[in-house]
Amino acid sequence: MSRIVVKVGTSTLTYANGSLNIRHIEKLVKVLSDLKNARNEIVLVSSGAIAMGIGKLGLAQRPKDMASKQAAAAVGQCELMYTYDRLFEAYNHIVAQVLLTGEDLNEASRRKNFENTMNRLLQMSAMPILNENDTMATDEISSIGDNDSLAALVSIAIHADLLILMSDIDGLYDSNPRVNPDAKLIPVVLEITDEIRSIAGGAGTPNGTGGMLTKLHAAELCMDHGIDMVILNGAFPDLLYDAIEHRTTGTRFPGRKDL
Repeated sequence: MSRIVVKVGTSTLTYANGSLNIRHIEKLVKVLSDLKNARNEIVLVSSGAIAMGIGKLGLAQRPKDMASKQAAAAVGQCELMYTYDRLFEAYNHIVAQVLLTGEDLNEASRRKNFENTMNRLLQMSAMPILNENDTMATDEISSIGDNDSLAALVSIAIHADLLILMSDIDGLYDSNPRVNPDAKLIPVVLEITDEIRSIAGGAGTPNGTGGMLTKLHAAELCMDHGIDMVILNGAFPDLLYDAIEHRTTGTRFPGRKDL
């Protein structure tokens, strides 16, 4: 049995207009359910609430002001969890919603409560689905900032064996593959160096908040705590099998095992 945290980005779950990408999310749920049937403990960190709220509310574009973003998140989170609950139920799996702020992971007693709840949910064979509490986290103290960092912090808190970040790109390249067609995928990164950081780009898709820099930060956190991390293309959920079985896929960041 392995304890695996899977983070799925907005670009995997939705189209650019915020509408649900039904094909992608149905395939993702099927693969995660199969991995859970194989006695793996699965924790899902899911982006997409704001984007789905934008689609549900019929907004023309992503809001600029905080109150509108929070409103979209509140609407979208309901839609997101309803979708997950309905799809996982078809495979006889129970899901649980967990919304977090930075204070929940930084303050000792709240962090302990979180760890206890997560462990009990996994003991009960429920699948926790986590997201940052966007309707509450508005400042630097309470905000985690992005779900890549959230996934890494959750992985550390629950002593996960592996974190998988599902993105809109195959992994880390030696240059920007959207600009340079000759860019080469880096299969393994043993250390996050200044050179590695220098080849990371900026933010991701318009509806998302993460980019490669946030993924490298997540990798560094995991590696320092002995947790492997893999970046792979979220458009192909079957790649999760390869990542878990240590077959070459995406970019792997091996955790330090000398801890």
